Amino acid sequence: MSEHAERLDPGTLRMLWRFAPMIYGPTLLFGLAEGALLPLLPVIAASLGADVAQAALIVSVIVVARLIGNLPAGWLVARIGERWTMAIAGCLALAGGIGVLLAPGLGLLAVAALLIGLCASAFGLARHAFMTTRVPRHYRARALSVLGGSFRLGMFAGPFIAAALLAVLGTADAAVWFFITTLVALVVLVLVGRDPEEQLEWEGLLPSSPTASGVRVGTERRRSSDRVFISMWRHRAVLARLGLPAAALSGLRQARVYLLPLWGVSLGLDAEAIALIVGITGALEFALFYSSGQIMDRWGRLWACLPSMVLMGGAFVGLASTHDLPDATAWFVGAAVVVGIGNGLSSGILMTLGADVAPAGHPAPFLGSWRTLTDAGAAATPLLIAGITALIALPAATVVVGMLGLFGAVGFARYVPRYVPHSRN
Repeated sequence: MSEHAERLDPGTLRMLWRFAPMIYGPTLLFGLAEGALLPLLPVIAASLGADVAQAALIVSVIVVARLIGNLPAGWLVARIGERWTMAIAGCLALAGGIGVLLAPGLGLLAVAALLIGLCASAFGLARHAFMTTRVPRHYRARALSVLGGSFRLGMFAGPFIAAALLAVLGTADAAVWFFITTLVALVVLVLVGRDPEEQLEWEGLLPSSPTASGVRVGTERRRSSDRVFISMWRHRAVLARLGLPAAALSGLRQARVYLLPLWGVSLGLDAEAIALIVGITGALEFALFYSSGQIMDRWGRLWACLPSMVLMGGAFVGLASTHDLPDATAWFVGAAVVVGIGNGLSSGILMTLGADVAPAGHPAPFLGSWRTLTDAGAAATPLLIAGITALIALPAATVVVGMLGLFGAVGFARYVPRYVPHSRN
């Protein structure tokens, strides 16, 4: 870190604390709201007459909405700024929650789920653009890792809150009311929270220059004329070269959500054992989220993304050969632990790499394309797993997913030093 950066450095904890009211708090609240609602959406759908396939379709609507919402969200952020995009997304998601609560049939429930997914996409891109333009480079990975950890904490705790509400009140509507109430608090925080950049300038901890220390100020006051598809074409090289390994990492993350429970079922484990093993991986992921940011800021982005891909990809490839072994359950637990560690080490890396290569003046249109790529990797992976499992077997699907991860590691090893050399971190 340069002497100039050291002189301006208010301390990691103090800097990160400035982002709590505007970014981390709303992110945690959004994670809590989603984490409480999503597990109960199939239950709500079933109460409206859906069969298992229809209930699964209702849940998948949110995933599809996240994917298709990134490009419009990039355009919206470029037009009206991050704060108003987050506030509008929160209000519309609130309307979606009311739609879930009042839906008389599956059609309106699907529309409400679509609206929630679109708003989740817009909210995520707006906070990503906000952090990209306001965080100094020497803090960026840590700041974005905390952002990812905030959302993970919310998604981890949300289902437990929903379970407690269900146990006390005996109805799934309680989780929907929690979703609505939490979003009201989110919108209030976004609207009344002071811009951390302005607060740091007022305290004399950051200069007023728009480019000093890597902080680009006044994004909400500048309006980008760069359109989403123009930005996509202009930056097609980095999107194709660095974006594809990023999509592979996103796919590996999603694979652990589907593959690990499926593997447990294929071994004949009961629900409690599978939940415990998956819960261990979640705890490891959450425990390592800040370490990931420290590694990236200190040694460079490659030292987080490359070990993460190798660990997760190697674990899946190795797991595929253990299904019929006498100690298959022990191998499964070991692989799940390695996957959890690998995923924890990657916390915030996709947002950090996107911020690193985004155009300095107006990152939102580019980030819309970047997040579309990564979300596409996450959306395609469950389909890939289901297709290969149906045609061949689950171990074959596990090998393919693991190999994709290892190929993604090669892509990171080649292109991260090219587009994000450590000297720029």
